[in-house]
This record gives sequence, structure tokens and C-alpha cells, in this order.
Amino acid sequence: MPHVTYISPDGTETTLEARVGDSVMETAVRNGVKGIVAECGGSCACATCHVYVDEAFIDKFDEVGPLEDDMLDGTAAERKPVSRLSCQLKMREDLDGLRINIAPEQY
Repeated sequence: MPHVTYISPDGTETTLEARVGDSVMETAVRNGVKGIVAECGGSCACATCHVYVDEAFIDKFDEVGPLEDDMLDGTAAERKPVSRLSCQLKMREDLDGLRINIAPEQY
């Protein structure tokens, strides 16, 4: 199973095993990671799972789709080039070691 590390705004790191095919958001919610609110349950409708993907991994994901792009425009935290909605990031074996920074306004 691939591992994903969630980094809180205070620098605390939580590393979890993720099931292949699950989203970064699902893994966080299932394990009680603070700051990944996911009010809409992963349907790309609320932007409360906004994260910053480590630059070493950002190009391993598909490009932001139109719906996610619209949602990222309305996030509470600053949108950055590495901003993504964690509900749209599906885990794969080649993403082992993925590092995710939780947006500060959600924490």
C-alpha cells in the first residue's frame, strides 16, 4: 500500500497507508486527519478538502478539471499552483511517499 503524509500548518506530520483507488481525502477522513473537512463527502462541491501537493508529486496527477478549477477559486485559503482538492486525487502505488500540506484556514 502506498503511504501519504499529511502536514498540518504547525508542521506536524501524519503518515498513513492509503488504499489504491481511494482519494487522498477519503484516507484523511477515515483516519481523522484534522483540517480535511470534506463537507460534501468527496463530490467536488465544497472545497473544504483543499490541500497543497508537494511539488515533487504535483505532475503525477491529472490536470485540474473544470469543476475542480471553479471550486479552487472559492477556497478559504490562498490558491497556489500546487492547490488541489484532495477528493480529486486518487491514490496509486507510484504515489508512495506523497506529501500533502493542509491549507491553514481549514485547520
